[in-house]
Amino acid sequence: MIDSIFFPQPIQTPTRQTPTKPQERAVGGDSPFARVLENKLPHQAVRFSQHAQERLKARGINLTETDMKKLAGAVDSVAQKGGKESLVMLGDAAFVVSVKNRTVVTAMDRAHMQGNVFTNIDSAVFLK
Repeated sequence: MIDSIFFPQPIQTPTRQTPTKPQERAVGGDSPFARVLENKLPHQAVRFSQHAQERLKARGINLTETDMKKLAGAVDSVAQKGGKESLVMLGDAAFVVSVKNRTVVTAMDRAHMQGNVFTNIDSAVFLK
């Protein structure tokens, strides 16, 4: 004796649907929303690694609030261009900055720049 009865389903013909593409969105500061958001959000401050802090102190490099704003603006500019490690020249000082981490890795004054080779950077910014 059979306990279950099988009822076959009717054959369904496949229908063609055109695949829909997700709408491409602009990444970065091109859209109106991104521009408004960029103006509203405070810019993140640039930090200094322990090594950079020691170099600033040892070499007598003092940064004003204006200098810090210029440095942060330079990091913002490099980030928009896709830079990852940058050399920022500000007055008589040079800073190697990790753009992703917004961290100054090392700093030197003009006297210590003589004969130095800057490696592992992909961009440079010169500020007054």
